[in-house]
Amino acid sequence: MTYLDFEKPLADLEGKAEELRALARRGEGVDLEKEAAALDRKAADLLRDLYRNLDPWRKTLVARHPDRPHCRDYVEALFTEWTPLAGDRGFADDHAVMGGLARFRDRPVMVIGQEKGNDTKSRILRNFGMARPEGYRKAIRLMDMADRFRLPVITLVDTPGAYPGKGAEERGQSEAIARCTEKCLQIGVPLVSVVIGEGGSGGAVAFATADRVAMLEHSIYSVISPEGCASILWKDADKMKEAAEALRLTAQDLKKLGVIDRIITEPVGGAQRDPDETVAEVGREIGVLLDQLKDKAPADLIRDRRRKFLDMGSKGLAA
Repeated sequence: MTYLDFEKPLADLEGKAEELRALARRGEGVDLEKEAAALDRKAADLLRDLYRNLDPWRKTLVARHPDRPHCRDYVEALFTEWTPLAGDRGFADDHAVMGGLARFRDRPVMVIGQEKGNDTKSRILRNFGMARPEGYRKAIRLMDMADRFRLPVITLVDTPGAYPGKGAEERGQSEAIARCTEKCLQIGVPLVSVVIGEGGSGGAVAFATADRVAMLEHSIYSVISPEGCASILWKDADKMKEAAEALRLTAQDLKKLGVIDRIITEPVGGAQRDPDETVAEVGREIGVLLDQLKDKAPADLIRDRRRKFLDMGSKGLAA
């Protein structure tokens, strides 16, 4: 288990409990197991206290936790007959974006998501979840295919933002993001999006301009990262905590503002504490949201989706 900075007291308690158990296994003390159990209870209480009222910056740290389940984990657990599709048919395949055909509870769907990777090798391969233009163009191609064959689209959002490299800009990064966002508004099939970790900048919006948008309880979704915001507004990246507060990037704030539709509860201590439970909960939520949309006509889906986002600014100002 990887502990965040604010979890250090918890790490000490759990570490001491494990040390006592190790001694008990070696027969060095009959009462050590009881003492370890007492420490476990203290650790559980502390964990609940730490996560009861996380501030926006701590939520940002939890959303970025390396042990949170990633897009591939959800695909492998929730979908059957997964058939990955690669390439944008124009330049290359972007490994930061994974997508393909699958079945969700025996219902054919198109799944598209951003994958960060879970070790050094896979993170480099996936570019830490930061898509290049060809990643967004691949998503456009897959959404077109889904629309042609009347398949619901499920997107899983987890990115710090679009890749800001020179090559990406030369190949039309901003245009690709805009076209992908436009495609979300054009398809006449149900589109459900879940923010499972970071929802950063236009790189997230391009996947989350959906009929229904859900967020995990400790995920974040914002126009820019707290560090980037602090660097621009205060010329000081160390003011990221103040920026996180100002951005209103938590699921709870965004639900109040009408930017998202649902908040998905995480286990106590975050998704990284019980990935299986988290994945199952996301699956249940996707099922509910798809059921809400399954009987809507294509024209109604397009009209209501566009209206939802056109109305969002006025709701935000009112809030």
